Amino acid sequence: MSFTDLHLIEPLLIALEKNKYTIPSPIQMQCIPHILNGKDIFGCAQTGTGKTAAFALPILQLLESKKNPEVARKVKTLVLAPTRELASQISDKFREYGKNLTFRHTVIFGGVSQTKQVAALTRGIDIVIATPGRLLDLMQQGIVNLDAVEYLVLDEADRMLDMGFIHDVKKILAKLPVKKQTMFFTATSPANITKLAATILKNPIHVNADPISSAPRKVSQKLYYVQRPNKTALLTHILKSGHVPHVLVFTRTKRGADRVAKQLNSIRIKAEAIHGNKSQGQRERALQGFKDKSIGVLVATDIASRGIDISKLSHVINYDLPEVAETYVHRIGRTGRAGESGEAISFCCAEETEYLRDIQKLTGNKMEIISKHPFA
Repeated sequence: MSFTDLHLIEPLLIALEKNKYTIPSPIQMQCIPHILNGKDIFGCAQTGTGKTAAFALPILQLLESKKNPEVARKVKTLVLAPTRELASQISDKFREYGKNLTFRHTVIFGGVSQTKQVAALTRGIDIVIATPGRLLDLMQQGIVNLDAVEYLVLDEADRMLDMGFIHDVKKILAKLPVKKQTMFFTATSPANITKLAATILKNPIHVNADPISSAPRKVSQKLYYVQRPNKTALLTHILKSGHVPHVLVFTRTKRGADRVAKQLNSIRIKAEAIHGNKSQGQRERALQGFKDKSIGVLVATDIASRGIDISKLSHVINYDLPEVAETYVHRIGRTGRAGESGEAISFCCAEETEYLRDIQKLTGNKMEIISKHPFA
């Protein structure tokens, strides 16, 4: 099947061809026809499955079919995302896909001055991609009016609940029109997620792609047992001897991320840390440096595990194992994207064996144990 078979309009097909999108992913094949037919969607999908295109493409086509140049621009589409990084990535995708259309979109998040965001909204906007906190703030200031919204997307809804945004989300939902088409995406579906979805979706189509228990198919998983004090030495050994020039390293704490990045820089391995205590400017500079490969190692906490989209990233290293098994799947999903192969390396010290058991139970114990290394 091709994107043409999904009955997308020519401006979208041209944009897809230019970006070398040829075959729709499973979630795109499942979602696009139903969204074009006006159906609500409950999608259970990890990042890296092509989820953004699954909702952005049909929304752009629906907006185009209803476009009226004589009517003043109002916000017709609202996309809510849990983090600034994810909101920015969704914004980039709308720009890519809609480059041959005339819609205006803007991205709204906290941690930066609201001046540019207010200016964009004042000029008139068709599509808003936002994190809940800043959007609610602008609504309370009377700067954002959402009474014309026709399409609502909640992306990574489980993450929004985990991060404590549920009350902000409910306040925003209360200001939206009753009649609208809603797309609800989550990587996990615990009781509180299904309960929330039931309150806002109307006869939704349920779509599942790559359930959370499955690691990306083309990611090889390797496990190193190591004592905690030797983790940085092992990391250095792998980076220097294993031909790993471009790697995303996960730590459990912000302090740990800063420490690892500092230790790597001290031995002339260029690294940056990214976590919630960094300013928006620091995070964006670190991400850009990592994307253009002027920085070889990005050390991140889990705030970034579902917010970093780096094409052709070959390696992810779990310096610390996550406490929640599902987070492991999200982390290693940063590599092996869009059909590429990748490698996930995990370190496990004595204190982390319980976390390891949970991960192995969830993923089916697919890690290859590397017993021959200098710090075994």
